[in-house]
Amino acid sequence: MTNLIELRIHDRGSFADGHSFGDTGAYERLRGTAYYAVDPKAPAQAAVFDIENAPVNAKGLVEFSADFLILKPADPARGSKRLFHDFGNRGNMRMLQFYNDAPGTNDPRTLAHAGNGFLFRRGYTVVWSAWQGDLMAGNGRVLMNIPVATDKGQPITGTVLEEYAVSTPAFWLPLSGRASTRSHPTVSLDTAKARLTKRRYPDSERIAIPSSEWAFAMIEGGEGQDDQGAEIGIHPSDRHVYLKKGFQPGWIYELVYTGRDPLVLGLGHVAVRDLVGHLRYGKKDAAGNANPVGKIEKAYTWGRSQTGRCIRDYVYRGFNADAEGRKVFDGVLPHVAGAGRMRMHHRFANLISGAGGVYEEGYMYGDRFPFSYAHSTDHFTGKADAILKCPETDPLVIHTQTSTEYWQRRGSLVHTDTRGNDLAQPANVRVFLWASSQHFASPLIKETRRPGAGTNFVNTVHTSPFFRAMLDAMDRWATDGTPPPPSRVPTRKDGTLVPFEQYLETFPNIPAQPLPHGPNGLPYMDFGPTADDGLITKLPPDVLDAKGYAVLLPAADADGNDIPGVRAPMVQAPLGTYTAWNMRARGQGRGYTLKLDGAYIPLPDTPEERKATRDPRRSVLERYGSKEAYVAAIKAAAEKLAAEGFMLEEDVDRAVALAADWGSTRHDVRL
Repeated sequence: MTNLIELRIHDRGSFADGHSFGDTGAYERLRGTAYYAVDPKAPAQAAVFDIENAPVNAKGLVEFSADFLILKPADPARGSKRLFHDFGNRGNMRMLQFYNDAPGTNDPRTLAHAGNGFLFRRGYTVVWSAWQGDLMAGNGRVLMNIPVATDKGQPITGTVLEEYAVSTPAFWLPLSGRASTRSHPTVSLDTAKARLTKRRYPDSERIAIPSSEWAFAMIEGGEGQDDQGAEIGIHPSDRHVYLKKGFQPGWIYELVYTGRDPLVLGLGHVAVRDLVGHLRYGKKDAAGNANPVGKIEKAYTWGRSQTGRCIRDYVYRGFNADAEGRKVFDGVLPHVAGAGRMRMHHRFANLISGAGGVYEEGYMYGDRFPFSYAHSTDHFTGKADAILKCPETDPLVIHTQTSTEYWQRRGSLVHTDTRGNDLAQPANVRVFLWASSQHFASPLIKETRRPGAGTNFVNTVHTSPFFRAMLDAMDRWATDGTPPPPSRVPTRKDGTLVPFEQYLETFPNIPAQPLPHGPNGLPYMDFGPTADDGLITKLPPDVLDAKGYAVLLPAADADGNDIPGVRAPMVQAPLGTYTAWNMRARGQGRGYTLKLDGAYIPLPDTPEERKATRDPRRSVLERYGSKEAYVAAIKAAAEKLAAEGFMLEEDVDRAVALAADWGSTRHDVRL
């Protein structure tokens, strides 16, 4: 039976007040909901865990729905016939923010929301759709409505592990750890049947919190004690956890309990596949409505962080073939995914958590083999596998990651085997390190603020021009076979992919700068014999090999900046050391690094300051001498990147303008 889809548009109008974007002209905005009905027994849905336990309609089909937003040329004939899909990070639209240097919003309507207009000037039909079935409403996020799995109508129960690491004190939390994410309700409110522990550091011994000191509860209507000393405002809740003394920063809390009502989360992949497949190939939906976007010749998708991992999982599990076996996306551009995938095909998964960091979430079922697009063998299990294994429908891949992914997200495993040896990638894959950049490099963040839990200024290396260049490169590759630049990553062969100990040997001895104790490793852990099949039975897991898989780092130069990779103009002509790590402050897990923040450690301004502080790095004044010389160095770096295919010509001028601003505001050095 063919999968069914119906698109109901409930908000339609002009975008950006009818502004004309170059040759494409004006854009139209369509917001609505896609309604799906799929055969749970069909091969197209075979990879969806628990689909056989989902309720069905009278026709034996599983029903669900997902929100979408489409920005399309008002006159499709003037568009490029290219569709660009945004997976939506935690239900939030990010594509315009990163490709168009636009302010972040989940309700793009105005010309300001179009940013620099890049995607619209290129004539793309932009599609943003929901895939994450455990999100709660709020902030205009796109949402999914998916079924709960049952055992012939009876609740399914199982062990759930959640971890909490707060930056500010809190007395109660959702069981999921985030107000935006659905919690798996507990089967029993009896805390003696669950286990709450705390520990100071990831490897510290777990300290059991007595069952009398916490509850499955939440606070409503105030807190404290009444005249008789009884606590007020505390209400039992099967979706919240309450701690009498409060959850405190600097501690890692772990809750293991019996939950119920798992969602069929793997339908998120089906939702993306069937929506984009319909927009690309369908003429009319199940209700007879015409395809709203016109002819589409090429389709690409992009996601960052969580959604970059989702793209890798989507491809790995074969969802880039639609129900009729046709290729859905010609190219995918996962960004800052590291070596991870998603837990969408596991019972009781929490899709926001589980990525893992140096400090938190180390015992969650997160990154698992295979890590690379290339075929390789897991030296622990002997299993051979690859992300790409469906040659007829596998897309072209441009995988981009910052230095943070090497430190926090095991990024080296994307292009090495499990022992850390260089691994050649397939011909349809490019992998790029954006050197000395951090995980969230918003194009609109210029200030060097300190994060609340960190000690250093935040890394502000500007990388948004790379997004635009990579999309143009992908389109040429998919359209006429013109290949992008070769992959640019650190390698063992050229000595730029190194163990942590070697990184420390070359990193400069910057005065009073603490250093990390290492990257986020990946121990080999046992989550139970059926974990890879979707049923995790051992929580917390047994650590079978603490050293685990090889995690290696980009080598540093004399300034502490990355040697390999694509070096942004700010890295080629630096005003400081830009690291992938930022040290935690006292009381926030001091000695460990923040999960995804990098650092900006300013250079000494003058030779006198350099001498007084014993800083081994050359000062700003010694390097450039004048503001004009600094701006010229940035311009030369940008022009070189444009010649190599990593920047567009239009972004050279932007880089120069940014340099003029930063050269005036970052240092008082008489430039």
